[in-house]
Amino acid sequence: MSRLQIPNPLRLSILWVGYLLARFGLVDRERAKRTTDLAWPRIVTGLARMSKNAVDVAMVGIAVGPAAIAGVGFAGPFWGLAFAFGGGVAGGTIALVSQRYGAEAYDELGNAVRSSVLLVLVVTLPVAVVMATIPGFFISIITDSEAILREGSAYLQVVAFGIPFAGLNLIGSRTFVGMDDAWTPMVIRASGAVVNIVLSAILIFGLGMGVVGAALGTVLANVAVALLFITGLIAGGLPLMGRFPTAIDPMGSYVNREMIHSLIEIGLPVLGTSLVWTLAEVPLLSIVDLFGEDISAAYVIARRIAALMNVPGWGFGLAASSLVGQQLGAGDESLAETYGREIIRHSVAVYVFGAAAVFIFAEPIVSLFLSEPPDATFDAAVAFVRVASVAIIFQGLSGSAAGALNAAGDTRWPFYSQALGMFGLAIPVAYIGAVTPLGVVGIYLAFFAETSVPSAINYHRFSTGKWKAISREYRPDTSLAD
Repeated sequence: MSRLQIPNPLRLSILWVGYLLARFGLVDRERAKRTTDLAWPRIVTGLARMSKNAVDVAMVGIAVGPAAIAGVGFAGPFWGLAFAFGGGVAGGTIALVSQRYGAEAYDELGNAVRSSVLLVLVVTLPVAVVMATIPGFFISIITDSEAILREGSAYLQVVAFGIPFAGLNLIGSRTFVGMDDAWTPMVIRASGAVVNIVLSAILIFGLGMGVVGAALGTVLANVAVALLFITGLIAGGLPLMGRFPTAIDPMGSYVNREMIHSLIEIGLPVLGTSLVWTLAEVPLLSIVDLFGEDISAAYVIARRIAALMNVPGWGFGLAASSLVGQQLGAGDESLAETYGREIIRHSVAVYVFGAAAVFIFAEPIVSLFLSEPPDATFDAAVAFVRVASVAIIFQGLSGSAAGALNAAGDTRWPFYSQALGMFGLAIPVAYIGAVTPLGVVGIYLAFFAETSVPSAINYHRFSTGKWKAISREYRPDTSLAD
């Protein structure tokens, strides 16, 4: 039995959904299985990482109170820059790696990884320095609450040191997924998330460090994960994990103009897509802050739960990037499109089941974040979670369609769609709610705006098939086509 076939409830659940779709002729059973085998390890990674974030919020909420919850949440967009910049470079990494892996061009694959490492350090190190130096400035953009400002600044000042390591971890993860290996990054990053939770618990409760303990636990865990990725890629394997698809020579060239140009060209729109969400969080949180501390804490709790609901998109998006990219690299554009369509269907179905469960159990889930929940915070959080559980279904379509487009290097449309959804609709309707009798209904509508608009645009772009022609510009052999 291969390591990707080890039975587990999550894999079996995702596979069951795929087989259910296959009975109705919506997907092919074997392709559903291959998609599941690539997606579920990444979903486990996402669950571990997002659970870590949710647990951090729960622990500081229990130890300190609503101000700490809001402070950590308000620091989130700035810590998220690590994943915006790192994810932008990594978006180019998985496209270049998957196509070269599909074409068996392993020397070029190594060049792509080394260039990615150089580029991600160049863009994340300055961000880390700025965030660590003037954390209070960034939190003050969102709120003037003294308590929230104090907690958020303390958290951001420490967690900023983890930004370059988080960027490197994204490069490592995308490299393995592009080589058809989702197991390795799952084990490494999920283990890091568990270590993070343990460290944070010790630092927050054992040493009484509050939000600083949560931030320090995050930094140390990201350093450990980065070291494992680096060691494994150089050695071509890790103890107890077997050999990897290929090893990366650390002594090769890091400055490959062609690779860096492709990484920037593909990655800039991916970066833009991530930055849209990261930067849009700032005005959104500022608007939420107008409703007061209870609503702010409730919103942060709902965001953490929504992030957990959205992790299937991590798996299906990367499965689409890998499988579609491999078929494009092999010159089979028809099969690439088939994979893309079936992964989208599979993803949406999984989201529907997950969203239904969260909607039903919203109250006990929210109760985990508040030891003695104030009525206002608890009730608002439950309402936000139920709205988010319906709105998140659109992400099942948006993320998987974007993954297929990213595989081809057609990364601009996901950027356009996210920008329109956030700045064109979500922020305006949330603000209208804050300054009119519409109230929190404006925030409810913002949840739907930020998910439904990108899903419609990304799927439309995928359905045009134009991404197949764009992919020919980035393949190892551009003569391959239908």
